[in-house]
Parts: sequence; structure tokens; C-alpha cells
Amino acid sequence: MKKNIHPKYYPKAKVRCSCGNTFEVGSTKEDIKVEICSACHPFYTGKEKIIDTKGMVERYKKRAAKSQQFKKK
Repeated sequence: MKKNIHPKYYPKAKVRCSCGNTFEVGSTKEDIKVEICSACHPFYTGKEKIIDTKGMVERYKKRAAKSQQFKKK
């Protein structure tokens, strides 16, 4: 590597999530703040969080239920 052209590397940079979880990674930033991490992401936790303001999810679930009934017949 050439000298004086690369940013400083922090091997133990702290990552802080809005859920309160913290962990260390290697980064060019010393402190990283994130909104979502593996401790609170629905894919990793298995908890379903649906934010629905227009009823789109309910309409989709009704259509899916109707298609399941149609397949049974």
C-alpha cells in the first residue's frame, strides 16, 4: 500500500444500533450509528413487523386466502 493516501483504519470500531445493541467491527470510521441490526431485524428475529397505513396488507392476505380456497376446489 502507498503511504499517506489511505484513511485511518479502526480495527475495533463500535457500531451502535437504535435498539441498544452494540458490537465491534473493522472500519474507517471510529463510531457507527445504525437504525437496524441483526438483533432487531425481523428476518433474523423471526418477529413480523408490518407497518400498514392503507390496509394494503389486509387486502393482500384476503386475496391470498381466496387463492388458497380456489386451489383446494
